[in-house]
Amino acid sequence: MAGIYIHIPYCKQKCTYCDFHFSINMKNISQMIECLYLEIEERKHYLNGKKVETIYFGGGTPSLLDSEKIKYLLEKIHSTYQVSQEAEITLELNPDDITEKKITALKDIGINRLSIGIQSFHEKDLKFMNRSHNSTQAKNAINHAYNAGINNITIDLIYGIPGQTMKEWKENLNQLSKLKITHFSAYALTVEPNTKLHHLIKSKKISQVEDSVIESQFKLLQDISEKMNFIQYEISNFCKKNMMSKHNSSYWEDKWYLGIGPSAHSFNGKERRWNIKSNSKYISKVKNNQVYYQSELLNQKQKYNEYILTCLRTKWGVSYDYLNKNFDVNIQNHFKQEIQKWIQQKKIIRNKNYELTKDGMLLADAISSDLFIT
Repeated sequence: MAGIYIHIPYCKQKCTYCDFHFSINMKNISQMIECLYLEIEERKHYLNGKKVETIYFGGGTPSLLDSEKIKYLLEKIHSTYQVSQEAEITLELNPDDITEKKITALKDIGINRLSIGIQSFHEKDLKFMNRSHNSTQAKNAINHAYNAGINNITIDLIYGIPGQTMKEWKENLNQLSKLKITHFSAYALTVEPNTKLHHLIKSKKISQVEDSVIESQFKLLQDISEKMNFIQYEISNFCKKNMMSKHNSSYWEDKWYLGIGPSAHSFNGKERRWNIKSNSKYISKVKNNQVYYQSELLNQKQKYNEYILTCLRTKWGVSYDYLNKNFDVNIQNHFKQEIQKWIQQKKIIRNKNYELTKDGMLLADAISSDLFIT
């Protein structure tokens, strides 16, 4: 199994917290589409003939493209790679880009899953984050998607927003039931360097949300989602039965993936590769057949650290059988030694695999870091 990710690096406006690569200048969008097409062709051997089970259009804001441009890229992928007939094909959208007509057009070209960037159903949160949609558009977007016949929908929510109360966060979560959501992702707002949010905090115009508040909101998230029969299959991802994201799971299960477009990352079991971030440089280099990426061969320590980082976050946890089969005895012994204190503190439980407890999920990054080999 393998996955393909296509990065569409354009947005209408910059969100307060975002440090992803994109541009609000869309003058070169036609050239970009042609270069994405060329990269799809140029890298046709990267997946070594593996069947493609997931295709994901992310960004940026892929919903800024019309369906014909997406169809153009999808057809090239289908003609170049071995794509499963049951492939999960996802497109990220902003709520203000969604109409039933647009969703129907996307469905007609093969999109069968939508990821809608809701973030919050409260106007003050949306304004603070400089989102381009409002609360009404957020709710309508989901209904438009269902009415157009796409039932596999995920939404994004954010907690830890300055000024967000527990009551407001609970109201956001209660919308999951009202809108019949079957999959969602919930992320704590992260303060990244060189973002407006970072500037506001650094200049003391707003205060950073305290860890205790974020922890309380995370626990509320766990409690409410469990009562709604969601499965927390990764720290930030929740689904109803049989509605897990194949694409996200491929990252956490050490599957191969191909990243197309500026700033996109790829992995083929041995090597990591990442494309140049600049839109203009990416276009120029792809057009002129110049190198537009960097890469590194992963050694045993890097592979081990990557495995811990990704798998510990999931409900499957870390497999000791996998460690035995793929890493030398020194790495195995390191893991066995370092994991013990977390088991004693009841942050890790050993079933078939080593899994985070509910309390352990709050410390996932610290536990992973502790297990790393430096």
